[in-house]
Amino acid sequence: MTHGVAPREDRRALGIFAMAAAVTIFTLIDTSAKWLVLAGHAAIQVVFARYAGHLILSLLLFLPTEGLAALRSRAPKKQMMRALFLLLGTALNFTALKYLPITVTTTIMFAGPIVVTLLAIPILGERVGIHRFVAVVVGFLGVLVVMQPWGAAFHPAMFLNIGALCMASMYFIMTRLVAGVDSNATSQLWGASIPTICLIPFVLSHWRWPDSPDTWTFFILIGIFGGCGHILATTAHRLADASILAPVFYVQIFSASAAGVIFFATWPTKWTLLGGAIIIAAGVYIWHRERRTKAPSAT
Repeated sequence: MTHGVAPREDRRALGIFAMAAAVTIFTLIDTSAKWLVLAGHAAIQVVFARYAGHLILSLLLFLPTEGLAALRSRAPKKQMMRALFLLLGTALNFTALKYLPITVTTTIMFAGPIVVTLLAIPILGERVGIHRFVAVVVGFLGVLVVMQPWGAAFHPAMFLNIGALCMASMYFIMTRLVAGVDSNATSQLWGASIPTICLIPFVLSHWRWPDSPDTWTFFILIGIFGGCGHILATTAHRLADASILAPVFYVQIFSASAAGVIFFATWPTKWTLLGGAIIIAAGVYIWHRERRTKAPSAT
């Protein structure tokens, strides 16, 4: 094992907790992005701010303890692909946020657990039992009940979110592939530096400095949220299988509702309560199944 690289572990409860914190922070990233694009900033500048802030945070956290060795990857091609999937997903999602409510974009992205679960079978070789798969699907149905996507007016920007969904799903698959191979520090530095460098030539012509305290706040925080969220997500994928972590994305149903109320005056409806109950039931069932399958090996 390379120095500084933590091995993969089977610590499901801790992995699920880390992923729950990560997806909550992901909602704050989207909230910040929507605020900035509505304030008139180009989506590409918002994407750049998100990755540049992430890179600065990663450098401050990891270089003092791990030095330049943190920049060396044992899987550079996978890290490159991982970073590009994340960059493309972020760009598509932030562009869609300019035209769609945050609840709609979140709804589309909630299909991620199903895509990740399906991709984890051929790419990661994970075994996904019928009970876990059905629970993921039931959870997704609960999300549909909450968000009522069939009641929203169709907008072509929804196709952007479908693209973001596919890219984000591949990002989490690649995150699992490099977990235990490269350190969290290496994954964060590669994941932040590659998009930052790629965007520099394109962002200069769209640059506009924030012109209010609120906009400055989100301009700074979006990078911090990006760094913290993905550090937690990378850690979670080292501790648990991607298909186990997939249903945790549904935590965003609560954080997105809260963000809608606080920042965009979008209140939850009775469907939120009903759909939330369905999602919680699916989550409890997954926990029950995991406890039953874990008990014999523990014994």
